[in-house]
Amino acid sequence: MKPIFYSLSFLFLFISCNNNNGLVEVELPEPEEISAPTYIEPKNVKIDVGTFALVEIPYQFGDLEPHFDGKTMEIHFSKHYVGYTNKMNASLKEAKIETKNIEEVLALVSDVNPTLKNNAGGYYNHSLFFEILTPKSTKKPNNKTLEAINSNFGSFDEFKRKFIQASTNHFGSGWTWLVVTNDGKLAITTTTNQDNPLMPNATVKGTPILGLDLWEHSYYLKYQNKRADYIDAFFEVINWEVVEKKLEANTKTQNPA
Repeated sequence: MKPIFYSLSFLFLFISCNNNNGLVEVELPEPEEISAPTYIEPKNVKIDVGTFALVEIPYQFGDLEPHFDGKTMEIHFSKHYVGYTNKMNASLKEAKIETKNIEEVLALVSDVNPTLKNNAGGYYNHSLFFEILTPKSTKKPNNKTLEAINSNFGSFDEFKRKFIQASTNHFGSGWTWLVVTNDGKLAITTTTNQDNPLMPNATVKGTPILGLDLWEHSYYLKYQNKRADYIDAFFEVINWEVVEKKLEANTKTQNPA
């Protein structure tokens, strides 16, 4: 009986495979297109009513990719920067400080009022940071900035090496700055937390013309613990035209005609 059983099974399989009437054609779904992520328009980011407003930026949050990712930029600008701005404006109102000059505010801050100090620093630092970024970086300084860097550091490459070294060696949260000192020279310095070189407690005093945010919220989504990669990426998105304008404005202030 077994040989007959195997023969019948084979015959059934043969007939089934050659009977197209028993087959159903199934359409495979088209692969889904991966849509590009969408972000808030920077101009649509709002703050509470107050003395100081957010800096206007001429680029979208996703424009700095692949160097700075759009999600981090969106959160950094619309959450952290907005938070510092709102809290500073509230602190100024509570302290009855009516000046509209942020440099004057920074000259007043001290550890006696840590809330105002931290938030005024956070506002100024982030305003400068977002202002000196661009998706169309020239990668190297322009004219007077390059001359000043060469004069103070020997070469752009040496300046970049020292800036990266200072940023890498800085422990914890803070900022790295290129500043014009009170005697008109350029210097690299770092500060902790939201401090900056315009504050009374600054070790190296001067006016920042370039600043790098070293807080983890500025890079962790993309770079995680690889701060060195983030620091390198920063040099791909610097707006050297804005840096040059800040240098020229500060030079005129120190050397009036």
